[in-house]
Amino acid sequence: MRILMLSSTFPYPPSRGGTEIRTFNLLKYLQQNHDVTLVTQYNKSVSDVEVEELRKYVNELLIFPLPPDPQSQNPVAGLLAKTGRFLESVTKATPPNVLHRYSPEIQAFVDNCVREQKYDVITCEHSVNEIYIRPEFRHQVNTVIDVHSSVYGWIRDHLEMGAAANALRDRLYLTLVLKRYEQRYCSKFSNIVVTTEDDRQEFLKLRPDIDIQVIPNGVDLDLFPYRHQDPGGHSLIFVGAMDASHNIDAARFFAFAVFPELQNRYPDATFSIVGARPTPEVLSLEKIPGVKVLGRVPVMADYLHKSTVCVVPLRTGFGIKNKTLEAMAAGVPTVASDRGLEGLNVDGDGVPLAALRANHPAEYVDAISELFDHPSLRAELSHNGRQLVEKQFTWEIAGQRYEQVCLGSHKNQSQ
Repeated sequence: MRILMLSSTFPYPPSRGGTEIRTFNLLKYLQQNHDVTLVTQYNKSVSDVEVEELRKYVNELLIFPLPPDPQSQNPVAGLLAKTGRFLESVTKATPPNVLHRYSPEIQAFVDNCVREQKYDVITCEHSVNEIYIRPEFRHQVNTVIDVHSSVYGWIRDHLEMGAAANALRDRLYLTLVLKRYEQRYCSKFSNIVVTTEDDRQEFLKLRPDIDIQVIPNGVDLDLFPYRHQDPGGHSLIFVGAMDASHNIDAARFFAFAVFPELQNRYPDATFSIVGARPTPEVLSLEKIPGVKVLGRVPVMADYLHKSTVCVVPLRTGFGIKNKTLEAMAAGVPTVASDRGLEGLNVDGDGVPLAALRANHPAEYVDAISELFDHPSLRAELSHNGRQLVEKQFTWEIAGQRYEQVCLGSHKNQSQ
C-alpha cells in the first residue's frame, strides 16, 4: 500500500508532545509493511539531526517551510494580519492556526499526487491538515483523518472550566467558526478516526451519518518499563508539555488547591512538575514549599519510577492522555480526573482497579492519602495499570487498527 501522510507538526522526537507521539508511532508501524511518504513542516526547534533520524522511518520525507509570521517582522503588520486572519477565519469557517500554517506548495504537491494516482491512501494526522483535502478526493483515493481531539469540544471545555487564556476570543470562535468547521471537514473524508468514545460522541452530534473509528493512543513499553520497586515516601509527580494551557491549569490547580492540604498531613510531601517548556506561570509555582519545576528531563521513566504517586489533575481537554498511559505502563499508582482518565476503563463493577479517580480537591487529598498510607493498594494499582496498558494500549495494537482503516478492511469486518 502506498501511503501519503500529512503532518503539519514535525513528528520527531516522539517526546515533544501528544501530536508528535501519536503521529510518529503510527508512522513507525505503517512503515514496516507499506511505502510511506511523509509531508511535514519545519518549526524553529527542529534540528538537522532530528531530520535525519526521522528519515529512517519513511520511504520519502518532504519538509516544507512554515509561512512567515508577520508580527515577528513588524508589530503593525502583525496586528493587521491577526485582524485579517480572524475575518478570513469567520468567512471560511476555519481556525486561524489552520489558515496560518497553510502551504500552497503542499497543496500543489497533494493535488498533483491525486491527479497522477500516486497513492492508495492519504492520511491527515490531526485536523489541522484537513485543509489540503478537497471533497472530490474521496472519489479517487481513500482519505483518512486522524482527529486526535475535537477542537470544538476542547475550546468549549476550557471555557466551561474558566481555563481559557482569552475567553472572549474563544467564545467568538466557538460560536462563529468551530462548529461549522468540524461539520464541514468531516464530510470530506472516507474515514474518520478519533482517540476516545467521548470524542466519537462529539463528532456524531455534528455528523450522525458518518462512520467513526475509535483508535486509542498507545505506549512504547521499551521507553516506559515497569518498575519493580516501590520507592515509598510521599513524592508526587505530574508530567506533560508545560506550555500547554490544560497542563498549566492542572499544575496550578493542584499546587494551590490540593498540595497545601497534603502537606498538612505529610510535611515531607513533594510535588514535581516535569515537562518541557515551563511557562513563567508554571515556574512561579516553585515559590510554594515542596514544589519542584524540573522542565524537560532526559528519561521520563526514571522520574516516574522515583515517584510514589503520579497525579493527572486535568480539568480540561478532550482525548486520551499519553501521560496517564505512560505512568500506568511504568507501574506508578495514578490518581487522575475524569478528563485524565478519558477513554480508560480503570474502575467499576468487574473491572480490576487500575487508577483512582478524583475531580475535586478533597477527593484528591483522600485518594492520595490512601495510596501514601497503604503499600498494598499502591501495588494493586501498579500491577493492574501495567496489565491494562499491555493488553489494550500499545502502539502495536493501535498501529494494527489504523492499518485496517487505511486498507478499508475495518468496514468489511464490521458489516
